[in-house]
Amino acid sequence: MKDKYKPYLVGIIITEAVGALSGWLIRDGVKAYQALPKPMLTPPQIVFPIVWGILYLLMGIGIGRIWKTGRSEQRTWCIGIFAMQLFFNFWWSIIFFNLQAFGFAFSWLLALWVLIVSMILNFNQLDTKAGRLQLPYLLWVSFAAYLNYGTWMLNK
Repeated sequence: MKDKYKPYLVGIIITEAVGALSGWLIRDGVKAYQALPKPMLTPPQIVFPIVWGILYLLMGIGIGRIWKTGRSEQRTWCIGIFAMQLFFNFWWSIIFFNLQAFGFAFSWLLALWVLIVSMILNFNQLDTKAGRLQLPYLLWVSFAAYLNYGTWMLNK
């Protein structure tokens, strides 16, 4: 039974750890961001860690499901796309909050969005549920693109 849940546990730990490290590294940048003009639909700051915690959990479950599909070229490809989008996810926060390079962050976020779509499509080929678990992530990153773009326009 222990091995049955190990891929999920490892996936969740990795994704949550990436999110926690990112959150820790951007804490000063977030404070500076608080003082800036923001787009009209910007949610209260407390919403972000809650939503991201849930999204990282869903990512972890999704990659756990992919891992359990067994060795194949497609699984290796899915893991690679997953790793790449996680890399882009991690660095977007630093680019946006710490560097406050809002225009570059927006371009980076568009690349992340494409990677997420690719991840969903590839996950779907191996495990439909793994792909569907990523849809809230895609929606949130789409909303984040609105927030990023709006912040960029308001703070040129």
